Amino acid sequence: MIRKIIKINEEKCNGCGLCAEACHEGAIGMINGKAKLLRDDYCDGLGNCLPVCPTNAISFEEREAAEYDEEAVLANQAAKPAEPLPCGCPGTHSKSIQRHAQPEQTAPTPSSESGSIQSELAQWPVQIKLVPINAPYFNGANLLVAADCTAFAYGDFHRQFIKNHVTIVGCPKLDAGDYSEKLTEIIKNNNIKSVKVVRMEVPCCGGIEHAVKQALINSGKMIPWQVVTISTDGRILE
Repeated sequence: MIRKIIKINEEKCNGCGLCAEACHEGAIGMINGKAKLLRDDYCDGLGNCLPVCPTNAISFEEREAAEYDEEAVLANQAAKPAEPLPCGCPGTHSKSIQRHAQPEQTAPTPSSESGSIQSELAQWPVQIKLVPINAPYFNGANLLVAADCTAFAYGDFHRQFIKNHVTIVGCPKLDAGDYSEKLTEIIKNNNIKSVKVVRMEVPCCGGIEHAVKQALINSGKMIPWQVVTISTDGRILE
């Protein structure tokens, strides 16, 4: 029969495995580091895998394909043991991180002891292209969208910016693609309370600010947001 079914561009696929994780029917698997459509009859044609792909390697096509077989999918799910991550890479597995409360400090305490200054990161992963759009930690979150150089330039970045935020980072100059599409889906599909953008003063870093502005417009939501600019010598610029 002729029907709508997904198509995977292997040249664009970066092997992150997010599509395989999003495909509850098990139609997609990772083979030799690339996403593959394993069985036509497992693909329902709804495309839950499309929005999670960071490289836009998945699209729809209409072609001759076996009819979607829900009974076969259910039988396969029942027989197959749960796997921690389809791509086998723990670095892309979505999780929240619980932190034990520590006494407030007016400034970080210098120390040579490992772990004396606690990380404030509340979730993983942090790369914009790797975070799942519907990750549970986005609901009710204060979202921090940061250019990745900012954490290196500003010494107190964790306490000043990451604390009490869900953090996602990227480099608009080096990363291919438009962040605004992924950010739009995150804001549109989750109850985001506020958005803070932290960027560097260099002109190319304006791309991450522009992407957030565009995403807020595209989402149609009125959400409080602000931009903080960091100088190359590590100061907050007003």
